[in-house]
Amino acid sequence: MKRSRFNEEQIIAILKEQESGLGTADLCRKHGISSATFYKWKAKYGGLDVSDARRLKTLEDENTRLKKLLAEAMLDNAILKDVGSKKMVTPDAKRDAVAHACLVHGVSQRRACEALAVDRSSVRYRSLRPDDRELREAMKTVAAQRRRFGYRRIHVMLQRQGIEMNIKKLRRLYAEEKLQVRKRGGRKRALGTRRPIIVPDQPNQRWSLDFVSDAFTDGRRFRVLTVVDDHTRECLALVVDTSLSGRRVVRELDAIIAQRGRPSTVVSDNGTEFTSMAILRWSQDRQINWHYIAPGKPMQNGFIESFNGSFRDECLNETLFTSLAEARMRIGAWKDDYNDHRPHSSLGNLTPSEFASNLALEKQAA
Repeated sequence: MKRSRFNEEQIIAILKEQESGLGTADLCRKHGISSATFYKWKAKYGGLDVSDARRLKTLEDENTRLKKLLAEAMLDNAILKDVGSKKMVTPDAKRDAVAHACLVHGVSQRRACEALAVDRSSVRYRSLRPDDRELREAMKTVAAQRRRFGYRRIHVMLQRQGIEMNIKKLRRLYAEEKLQVRKRGGRKRALGTRRPIIVPDQPNQRWSLDFVSDAFTDGRRFRVLTVVDDHTRECLALVVDTSLSGRRVVRELDAIIAQRGRPSTVVSDNGTEFTSMAILRWSQDRQINWHYIAPGKPMQNGFIESFNGSFRDECLNETLFTSLAEARMRIGAWKDDYNDHRPHSSLGNLTPSEFASNLALEKQAA
């Protein structure tokens, strides 16, 4: 706004001249002002002394200052309501919040930092770290191929490709790329202490058996017989069919024995297929100890339960099966990948096949 040529004291002196008898037209001509300006001054300062004018000016300045403070407080409140509901824990989140406040509310960076209580040095900081583009792409490639792998297994897979990276750095990049695996369902926890499962000390000492069920895209159900060696953690068989009787189980076990030899013990639950006469006669004829876990205690057969969890999470839940032939093909491919390529944390991140090969070499050397 254009500043007036006259201050309050001069304006009151001019009004006093008019009150002393000088005509309005002559007064305006004398001081070079218009009649509209004169009457505007008279409406505002008429009847005031110089001290009253100074006090009025002080009040106007104070009122202007208070209005400015109120407007700033309302603007700060609006910024806090807009941005304050978001979590601002990391420096990146704080930078994003300040940038949002500047863009939406039209305030300066300094003002936004003051309203949000953010240090300007952290907002203006620019990282000097390399972007690690090649490492990120390699990590995302593995994560895309194996969607249910967490950062630990991805770290092992990258090491197998010859890419060495600190696990803490990989975890940071893993979080920045938002590759976290969503957990499915809850997990029941034991209420009390339990005895740990005894791990066999050599291959073919104990096999674990169980059934897993799933459905085709048309709603028909099918079952999978899973067989695992508890020492090497190898998947010995994944038999897929719409129904699996005790006789079929016996035939599949004979096929595995022809390749690997006879186990000392077989562990299973109390399902009708495993308690059939065919199974009882087969175990007696082969002189194989068949151990049944207690009813309602699946963790007594924890090795096969753990395998079934990985099998369902990484294969069954990730694949749609349209036919029995397709199910057998895809599940067979997953079995080969599980044995030959997938690292197993309980085996020192070796694959079951590598672990079994190392055991065979040690036995030959001994």
